[in-house]
Amino acid sequence: MSSTETPPPNLYAAREPIFPKRVSGRFRNLKWLIMLVTLGIYYVTPWLRWDRGPGLPDQAVLVDLANRRFFFFWIEIWPHEFYFVAGLLIMAGLGLFLFTSALGRVWCGYTCPQTVWTDLFILVERWIEGDRNARIRLLRQKWDARKARLRITKWVVWMLIAVATGGAWVFYFADAPTLLVDLVTFNAHPVAYSTVALLTATTFVFGGLMREQVCIYACPWPRIQAAMMDEDTITVAYRSWRGEPRGKHRRQHEKVAAETRTATAGGQATAPTDLGDCIDCNACVNVCPMGIDIRDGQQLECITCALCIDACDEIMDKIGKPRGLISYMALTDEEHERSGEPKIPVWKHIFRARTILYTVLWAAVGVGLMVALFIRPDLSITVAPVRNPVFITLSDGTIRNTYDVRLRNKYGEDRPYEITITSDAMLSVEAEGSDDGLVMVPADSTKLQRVYVMAPPDSAAASRAVTDLQIWVEDTISGERAVKDTVFNGKAD
Repeated sequence: MSSTETPPPNLYAAREPIFPKRVSGRFRNLKWLIMLVTLGIYYVTPWLRWDRGPGLPDQAVLVDLANRRFFFFWIEIWPHEFYFVAGLLIMAGLGLFLFTSALGRVWCGYTCPQTVWTDLFILVERWIEGDRNARIRLLRQKWDARKARLRITKWVVWMLIAVATGGAWVFYFADAPTLLVDLVTFNAHPVAYSTVALLTATTFVFGGLMREQVCIYACPWPRIQAAMMDEDTITVAYRSWRGEPRGKHRRQHEKVAAETRTATAGGQATAPTDLGDCIDCNACVNVCPMGIDIRDGQQLECITCALCIDACDEIMDKIGKPRGLISYMALTDEEHERSGEPKIPVWKHIFRARTILYTVLWAAVGVGLMVALFIRPDLSITVAPVRNPVFITLSDGTIRNTYDVRLRNKYGEDRPYEITITSDAMLSVEAEGSDDGLVMVPADSTKLQRVYVMAPPDSAAASRAVTDLQIWVEDTISGERAVKDTVFNGKAD
């Protein structure tokens, strides 16, 4: 490269720390309430108890990986019923589409875990280091004893919150009281410690250090949301037609008054410049956790947390201007307000074709899951014919087929099951290890039972290649029955 050539531009920009200013108002109070509720649910739920009878876990919400089951209060999901989990994930996706289409990124602004824990970490930071200006001064000053003390105190509190976060998560996968004792006494499985350590590190880094960077660069949703939103989506916006031209009212008015007096003395009259309601105080910018200026219009970084609304309303109250310079609104509202037409009712923004479609789909999946949950049987079976060999010829010429029958007992007590068959051919059945045809299945468990079906010598089933049959299992206590179709293999002529 010659000395006259221009070096390539540096495309890397270091992160500028964001220190949101404390603000009070209805949306800030709503965020505090949602934080308390969501964190309360997260931390308390593993400790709730639910009596399911002897031999079953009494934790209300438990992901029992060892036994491959999921318990949610009175509901128990077995491995073959994973479609319930898939259905819940589909409902979550449709719900996210619905709320984004109607109200923008309300999930991101109020209930996303990244937002909730970041809010909590910022609260701790403000409590220890002071509000915005104090934190900025602390960042710029050189390291000394006071700065080290404040930073270490903040990091210790952050670490305690992060440990509690990781610890609460592992309690969902084992009996919480027992696991807590094992963790404290260093008797827990290494997987538990590694999981807590991983979640502690990610919570500390994401909520304390990266913050808005996670939302901007790591989360895919800001780039997907554009497909979910349209001109009727309600989101946080700035009324530029009311706020512009912005300016410092007091100074501008004094300048205009001086110019008016000068012009009047010279025999000329000058009309004062009209200013908008925005006084360019940057209160909306200073409280934004993403560090953006909502007055620049809709931006990928905006999570619609509405803290700028609280900040602006507070300033409007102080200068005697009406609230709502920044508020929740839709693009169609802008057109109506600029032209002086009546404002569109909120319900017309929310109840439109797109949101109704999402609601119908969301409700349909939910109703389908509820119906499937309540009609699912307490007794279920699977039948797998043993193919090696396909059949066996006994010493007396009897043809025997072998089947592995898996019995599922979803009751909280041991149940005796009777195995029978139906067919248009002459067949008999025996259960291995049972003299009376009854098979005892332990409570809330499965049992793999080997079953033999036999055809007498020279019978139609023995000489026929394939014979249809049904294997029945009956709960001798409740009378509930389950059936599976299969085939009997004989000697083909």
